[in-house]
Amino acid sequence: MKQSPVSITILDRERPNSPLSFHNSYGCSSAFRRRSNVHPTPANSAANTDRRRFPAPSDYSGAPLDPCCEATRVRKAEANPPYPLIALCGPTASGKSALGLRLAELLNGEIINYDSIQVYRGMDIGSGKVPKEDRRRVPHHLLDVVEPYEAFTAGDYRKLALNEIGRIRDRGNLPILVGGTGLYLRALLEGLFRGPARSEGLRVRLREITSRRGRTFLHRLLRRLDPAAAERIHPNDAQKAIRAIEVCVLARQPISVLHGRGREGLADFRAIKVGLNPRREELYERIDCRVEWMFSAGLLDETCSVLAQKGTGIERGTGPLGALGYRQAVRVLEGELSLGEAVSGTQTATRRYAKRQMTWFRRERDVIWYEGFGDDPEMQLRIVQGVSQRLPWSSKAGRAALSGPAISTSEGIYS
Repeated sequence: MKQSPVSITILDRERPNSPLSFHNSYGCSSAFRRRSNVHPTPANSAANTDRRRFPAPSDYSGAPLDPCCEATRVRKAEANPPYPLIALCGPTASGKSALGLRLAELLNGEIINYDSIQVYRGMDIGSGKVPKEDRRRVPHHLLDVVEPYEAFTAGDYRKLALNEIGRIRDRGNLPILVGGTGLYLRALLEGLFRGPARSEGLRVRLREITSRRGRTFLHRLLRRLDPAAAERIHPNDAQKAIRAIEVCVLARQPISVLHGRGREGLADFRAIKVGLNPRREELYERIDCRVEWMFSAGLLDETCSVLAQKGTGIERGTGPLGALGYRQAVRVLEGELSLGEAVSGTQTATRRYAKRQMTWFRRERDVIWYEGFGDDPEMQLRIVQGVSQRLPWSSKAGRAALSGPAISTSEGIYS
């Protein structure tokens, strides 16, 4: 579908009539404008004014607008449309990182991570973190932001991500969210419920109960406190179960009730959600190869380095060390599993995790699904074309590069 030209307003206050000083309605810089198929708004257009220069907006007749008027709100929304961002969804090993690089290079984008393990420093192999040489191709954000022994929640992620997408918008670039932690993505786009702050003392007690009685007992405890939350949380997901029990105890009401009271979503942005849904058999083959690569590339040594920080609060199987791959590596280092058993167990657990990821992402609204992998050249072409049609601007550079070679990560095994 043919795109309408982007509205352009004059930015240079010193030279208001300069044809070189334009700023589009989405905040894109003139440098980006020169690479885009956009045209200046005619001089007699109502949009051809710098709204920041006038403290009181007015209608087309020049009369001040009533801020309480519905027509005023509609007119303001039309004058300041939400800024676009792209969110890539899909299971692990589906090629999201390669696709994110492709989109970022063609659409003047910057990548924001939403993987809950990739935020930790020193946890690169097991989390499938994009290599540093690939990160130099386009800006990456929210990688290596905390130490493995530091607490980091979905709320913490949302605060950092909001700052990053705001800065990317100010630079006139396109935010591209890439990761696999559906909770982090939903926290950013839809907001979080207003619940009590975490209690480390209560969490320690719940972790001790889990160590003594097992995750099944912890899930039964949650079912007694909040049956609705227990239905939603998997019995093996001890971290989410502990948070749900914590909220029930501190708030003295079920967490599902607090969830039902609504939350504050992401304002001033419009998410274009792109989902990857490759064939299950091929995905499982990639997962098996990826797990084998992880252990051969030094996952045990990486896990040993993280365990060396035990004195600062890291415990066996908790926090980031409870993630897939790291959990099995810890058991190898402690003599509970052989290397072969760890590889096989990680492959099985990762396949199950991929199924849970797809279940989560299918519940997301307005996802544009593509049947294939993100590092496939033809799939990249289709997705770039589809996303470009939904952007308020169209990139000449992007269209010219569509026929270029596919972009993949250095190792070709990242998610």
